[in-house]
Amino acid sequence: MEPELTNHPISGEPLPIATPAATMVIFRANPDGGAPLLLMVERVKAMAFAGGAAVFPGGKVDPADFDYAQMLGGPLPLDEAAARLAAIRETIEEAGLALGLSGVSDAANCIDARAALHDGESLQAVCNRFGWVPDFEQLVPWSRWRPPAHENASRVFDTRFYLVDAGDTMPLATVDQTENRMLFWATAGEVLEKADRDEVKIIFPTRRNMERLAMFGDFDAAAAHAAEHPVSTVLTFVEQRGDGSWLCIPDGHGYPVLGEPLGVAMRG
Repeated sequence: MEPELTNHPISGEPLPIATPAATMVIFRANPDGGAPLLLMVERVKAMAFAGGAAVFPGGKVDPADFDYAQMLGGPLPLDEAAARLAAIRETIEEAGLALGLSGVSDAANCIDARAALHDGESLQAVCNRFGWVPDFEQLVPWSRWRPPAHENASRVFDTRFYLVDAGDTMPLATVDQTENRMLFWATAGEVLEKADRDEVKIIFPTRRNMERLAMFGDFDAAAAHAAEHPVSTVLTFVEQRGDGSWLCIPDGHGYPVLGEPLGVAMRG
């Protein structure tokens, strides 16, 4: 297990307290062939974090996620199990998709589960009602990002990313119309092209992850790459170069691009 970080390994500066969060990178086979499609949700502009940006479904890890993880037990550390539960819960809430669960057979239950979660019911209660069981093995650890500082320290997130394979099905994802205004399926390359044409906005971690995801032609290849790069926390840093300040990440995490000029990098 990765030791708790208290100081930035490059600058040595103390790290601010971060809120645990989790996000789900959902793959499905492309019906037209070629690279797999990924689900993106576009956040409403009024949101304090990443307002107006296209992101993967996800959000904060709630105390109830820790409670459920503790009840379930198992070999995973409590914080890791709670993060996977948060990714499952947030994907139901934001996209109406029940992934990372066994026993899901009726799509209508997803609608009811989503409504219950929005009304404040816990994921544990929802799973008990419908006979669902969290299947943590479906979630492949991909990365973990934590910015070292932010203009607003209340919005520093320690976010774990998980890959999930929806296979060759056509899952019916629908936007929640609360935190998000729309959703779409696209290849990683298409998302990058949309961002370059200013059709969507993507924050620095999303762009780096899209560049990495664009390297793979299917879910299995991405999962194999993830296995070759055990997750450790990605900590950004600012580097002074001849052409100005760059926002960067360290090498060794599996990312093909390690930085971009600070002036053009979109931050959360």
